[in-house]
Amino acid sequence: MVHFSRIVSAFPLGETMSTVITKFAVTSMVMWMVPVAVIYGFNHQIFPGVSQLSPSTQTLASGFLAVISVNLVIGFYIYMAMKETPHQEPQPDPTFLANAKASINQPTSSQVSDDSHGKGKVE
Repeated sequence: MVHFSRIVSAFPLGETMSTVITKFAVTSMVMWMVPVAVIYGFNHQIFPGVSQLSPSTQTLASGFLAVISVNLVIGFYIYMAMKETPHQEPQPDPTFLANAKASINQPTSSQVSDDSHGKGKVE
């Protein structure tokens, strides 16, 4: 089981964590506001030329553009995340590393039983 403290310790605390949370919060708000604004603009004919479209075409166009806008916001968020440079190289948790090395060095129960049967036999 992975403990939350191990996950948090992988990230440098302070400014970096707060900027990540801020970017995520802002992106989440924009991801909700932009599609609503697109649909609102189509329904209230704020965009030029929308009044010339039929109601069904307005609905389809507003829905299509709202979905595209969400995907653009998500794409921009991914681009910003990929552009960030890590402040510190990730390091493995020392406790996990020690436990992993110890588990590799311990024989399994099937190996122990095979060895005990083989010691009594002489060919």
